[in-house]
Amino acid sequence: MKLPSYHPPIGLRTKTLVLSLFLLCLPWLGYQYVWEMEKYLRHGQEKTLEGTTQALATALHERPRLFDSQASFLNQVEKGRDLYAYPLNGPIQLDGRLNDWEAYRHRAMTYGEEHTLMRLSDSQSTLSFTHMVGKYGGYLYGFFEVTDPKVIYRGRNSLSVDRNDYLAIATLAPDDRFRRYTIANKRDGWLSAFELPENPAFSAPVTPEVRIQGQWLKTDKGYNIELRMPLEMVGSKLSFAIHDVNDKKGRRLEAIVGTSATDRADKLGTVLVPSPEIESIIKGMGHNSSRIWVVDVHGRVLAKSGDIRADSSVWTRSVEEERQPESFFGKLEHDYLHPIYYTVLTKPPMDFIDSLQDSTELGGSHIRRALNGQMASTWRLTPDNKAVVLAAASPIWIDDKVMGAVVAEETTHGIRTLRNRALEKLFNVILTVMAMGTLALFVFASGISSRIRKLRDQAERAIDSQGRVRDTIPPSKVRDEIGDLSRSFANIVSRLGQYTHYLENMSSRLSHELRTPVAVVRSSLEHLSLQQLDKDTAKYVDRAQEGVNRLWLILANMSEATRLEESLSQAEIDEFPLTKVVAGCVAGYQMTYKEQGFVLVLPDEPLTMRGVPEYIAQLMDKLISNAIEFSKADTDIRISLKVQGKQALLRVENQGPLLPENMTEQIFESMVSVRPQTMQSKPHLGLGLYIARLITAFHGGHISASNLSDGSGVEIRVSLPLL
Repeated sequence: MKLPSYHPPIGLRTKTLVLSLFLLCLPWLGYQYVWEMEKYLRHGQEKTLEGTTQALATALHERPRLFDSQASFLNQVEKGRDLYAYPLNGPIQLDGRLNDWEAYRHRAMTYGEEHTLMRLSDSQSTLSFTHMVGKYGGYLYGFFEVTDPKVIYRGRNSLSVDRNDYLAIATLAPDDRFRRYTIANKRDGWLSAFELPENPAFSAPVTPEVRIQGQWLKTDKGYNIELRMPLEMVGSKLSFAIHDVNDKKGRRLEAIVGTSATDRADKLGTVLVPSPEIESIIKGMGHNSSRIWVVDVHGRVLAKSGDIRADSSVWTRSVEEERQPESFFGKLEHDYLHPIYYTVLTKPPMDFIDSLQDSTELGGSHIRRALNGQMASTWRLTPDNKAVVLAAASPIWIDDKVMGAVVAEETTHGIRTLRNRALEKLFNVILTVMAMGTLALFVFASGISSRIRKLRDQAERAIDSQGRVRDTIPPSKVRDEIGDLSRSFANIVSRLGQYTHYLENMSSRLSHELRTPVAVVRSSLEHLSLQQLDKDTAKYVDRAQEGVNRLWLILANMSEATRLEESLSQAEIDEFPLTKVVAGCVAGYQMTYKEQGFVLVLPDEPLTMRGVPEYIAQLMDKLISNAIEFSKADTDIRISLKVQGKQALLRVENQGPLLPENMTEQIFESMVSVRPQTMQSKPHLGLGLYIARLITAFHGGHISASNLSDGSGVEIRVSLPLL
């Protein structure tokens, strides 16, 4: 008998569900914690960077000589007029070929018609030039790529320097004196530089200026001028102008194109030269992973230090030091886990686009607020969206006025690296916890499953396929739901066993208790029948005698099963040929039931087995008796015996009514009969096939019944083990 499927009690399901939900919450809580930690780290990085800018600004406070006071008070900076000396990576070779300027060409500016300072009405001049200045090692470098179809040099014997093509330079020197210079060559080659009188009305006398050095080189379009001059000659204001003469005979000045006028100090443009002193200050206080700028009030860069692409912050270095895969777990993490983790995580890239790398002017809300006297910071994405840059700015005060700002920039690579490391550790912990949790749940579930399977096996062993209690269930001592279920099953099986034992012994008790009164009644009726009785009385005595005989037969049948069960336990087992026993029994049936036909099919071998041949004969009696009762008239009962593996298969077939559905197993139970009332000419208790099952089980075999495949009758199969 199969037990119904077991469902764990609600308490056990609740415990498992709560434990599972708790394990699922751990990764989510850890992930949220890491993200909150990153927010606080970003806030801390922002405040740290603001503190850095404030410290650097403090070092620059009240140092006016570091700043260009005149340029700082301009309302605005005009591109082209106000020059910026770009930092150069190295010294320029003064050969007039301009090859060393190729890396800086994108910063050069072209001056043409809109920058014309003077032009005669009938002039045919097409003068223009491309120009830029740069700074390196205490020198101001510059180049002029002039487009001029007619290049007029200074005359070989001429003392004048203004009746030819020349470059005019004007500056407000560091000593606040207005100084003018001119470069007028007689031929290609080394520059001929002269200082002019301060008064623009005079062009002589001139003094050679050897500190201005360079080359004049004629080209297909005009000529190139490449020069350098010491920064000590350059003040806060500077202008350049190309003077064009096209008539070699008349040497009349036809046009002037320049950055601004060179005849008066107040007309000069400004020039911003990055301060070496400021650069030395910020380099001494700069961070390896930060980029620091110092800008003036117009946002022009005075100094720069550092590179935001550098990945050498304290956080990153400390994290990388922890990554050495020396241990087994370290190698496992590095070789196998990291490739999985970084399908989700992203490593901070080093090849992002830095749009401000070579900027000479900076802008932004943080710089505007700093130039208004407030410390500020902002976040921005790089153009390729690969990096997040934090920028902070602090104002520089001189005489209660903002003269510039310190700007510091830093990527979040350090924080992202630290976040990734935290997530790696979190994933490691999650994997460990999940593995341990899975193992614990597996052990827990295996323990529950094994206990349930054990209880199931105990229940199946306790009750056989016929529903009889054969064994007990030992009660569990564990104080949980399964233990409680085990104790309940043990109690149920114990009570069921007591009741089954009572039912099994009831027939023997009834047989024993009824046998004496039935014998008294039977003997009394026999004595009464010997006396002279009238016809009616004799009829009733005969009917009573018939009833007593039927009752005596019932008691005999009830006693037979009980006696058989008792005798089986004391039977002596021996070896015997099964074929001979079956053949002898069938021969006797043919003599006893002469009106019934039998068909016997036997193998040639004896089919030796261990058991009691008398019980096998009794088994045959019950099977044949059952087959005869259910056989149709004029049909044969077929008996066959053959070998199937190590089993002897005995089959008894009869033509007749079919077995009802779901009765193929129940007909072998005690007190079960499928005979209709019309067939019960004598009492039947349904013990015949029950006795057959007892004998079969005693010999270690199996008995079953089924309808024939053609629907003509029933067959009973008995398999018995052979030697």
